[in-house]
Amino acid sequence: MAISLSKGQRVSLEKDTGKSYEKVIMGLGWDARQQPKKGIFGFLTGGGDKEIDLDASVGLFDAEGMLVDQVWFRQLRSLDGSVEHTGDNLTGKGDGDDEQIIVALSRVPPKIQSMVFIVSSYSNDTFDTIDNAFCRMVDASNGQEILRYQLSSHGSHTAMLMMSLYRKENGWSVRAVGEAAQGRTIADLTEKMRQFI
Repeated sequence: MAISLSKGQRVSLEKDTGKSYEKVIMGLGWDARQQPKKGIFGFLTGGGDKEIDLDASVGLFDAEGMLVDQVWFRQLRSLDGSVEHTGDNLTGKGDGDDEQIIVALSRVPPKIQSMVFIVSSYSNDTFDTIDNAFCRMVDASNGQEILRYQLSSHGSHTAMLMMSLYRKENGWSVRAVGEAAQGRTIADLTEKMRQFI
């Protein structure tokens, strides 16, 4: 059964799940909030069909907090190939993950000590227009969900720092971040991300 995280909670992947993972999938999802439509006489007639283009990205940091690499819609693979984005979803429509980032944990170079996963609105839509934002980790070997962090944060921010993945003596650990931020791309959010590595 998947672990349900709350804001700020930390989990050791091996210790708390009892399993070692070679490769995981970070799935990020969201829905456009239904907007009421007005009919010809001013009555509400049903939800609008707004499309929201959020972008999942990850920053890879070294022990000194320097950004070593990044994976996002303009660079779908890390330079070493251990982290890969599966592609940009332009609408947020459909069930399940809207975007996925695959991390081959066993291949991440030792100099990479932490990764911060974010979702940002390139079109500057705010999270007032978004529902059901979540971040989840899945075992790539069998498709089983390991953990999930469901966000309930609405507001005028255009980005969310979702989750961080970092090395400890006994392997990789996860932290549910859930921090609101302002920015359209990973470049706008690097300084904020450093606070959670």
